[in-house]
Amino acid sequence: MFGQIYQADLKPYRDELVITTKAGFHMWPGPYGQMSSRKTLMTALDNSLKRMGLDYVDIFYSHRFDPDTNLEETAMALDDLVRSGKTLYVGISNYDNAQTQEIIKYFHDFHTPFVVNQLSYNMLNREVEEDGVLDTLKTNNVATVAYGPLAEGLLTNRYLGGIPEDFQIHWSSTAVMDQGRSALTQKLNQLNEIAQNRDQTMAQMALAWLLKDDVVASVVTGASKVSHLEDNLKAVQNTTFTTDELDQIEKILHA
Repeated sequence: MFGQIYQADLKPYRDELVITTKAGFHMWPGPYGQMSSRKTLMTALDNSLKRMGLDYVDIFYSHRFDPDTNLEETAMALDDLVRSGKTLYVGISNYDNAQTQEIIKYFHDFHTPFVVNQLSYNMLNREVEEDGVLDTLKTNNVATVAYGPLAEGLLTNRYLGGIPEDFQIHWSSTAVMDQGRSALTQKLNQLNEIAQNRDQTMAQMALAWLLKDDVVASVVTGASKVSHLEDNLKAVQNTTFTTDELDQIEKILHA
């Protein structure tokens, strides 16, 4: 689908587009259709480039740590893909602090242009802060791209009246629901009051809260309507928080 849209509308703007793709979760049947071995990563990128009709991507990610593959092999494969001209930069995704620290050593040795670790991160899910991976990224002048920034819609106005029993949270944010739906709903309403005082929707504030930190290069937002995307984009108009606002947010989240 992206390849069709690119060829029809976006191709004239290629030099201003940052196009990324990933490999690691299920891609095709068979043992090499997932994880981050050399064969899998190289085959996956070749296939992705063919589907999109591109000669190269800007960032290619190892989508998840592979416990059955030496990290040096994964790092070397990513480095070789840069040297082959198929990607300009490399990234990782869902790598915890220890895994990130180890692969960074190989990237340093290889002089690989490693730029990002894409992680599950939002106001409700703070595991990447507790794990220390954000500090590691900052120390090494590497960024994160936050996925799930609105916690599957919890950080919007949609659930201020309550969270239904059939609500599905992403596997990376399941701990968010541990406090119970009633307590979480109360927190959402309190956060919404702060957002209103900032002349923002809660979604805009949640995105701004992430983008206030320089280590967050971007966020991955989903939208079922163009209006949702346009509304979310307004978050960049105010990413500054007062100390009092930040204190209030922390009190709500840790109550």
